Amino acid sequence: MSKILLVEDNELNRDMLSRRLVRRGYDVVLAVDGEHGLAMAASEAPDLILMDMSLPILDGWEAARRLKAAPGTRHIPIIALTAHAMSSDRDRALESGCDDYDTKPVELPRLLEKIDALLLARSVRGTP
Repeated sequence: MSKILLVEDNELNRDMLSRRLVRRGYDVVLAVDGEHGLAMAASEAPDLILMDMSLPILDGWEAARRLKAAPGTRHIPIIALTAHAMSSDRDRALESGCDDYDTKPVELPRLLEKIDALLLARSVRGTP
């Protein structure tokens, strides 16, 4: 069972998405801000991170940069989640170290395709 870290400050979004992922067979751990997300990524060693970009304390852009800079977490794929749908936002997410990008409101089938693709690529590479 793959473990997903969901970093989301909005309680409704967090609850809805985590329930839907659990129903799909994922083990889901939660963080409510970027700083908490960094700590959870280090302690929980998730297989993938879903990162809201508009977070309190430490935003998702900076959290992603720090995760990709740290030897213990740089291998974890990150999907940016944001209500900003401009191409510049996608570019900014990828420049921050995110491996993919998805817009809110989340369309679960589309997001699941991205999750599956990144988890498959990770298993093919044999990344820890």
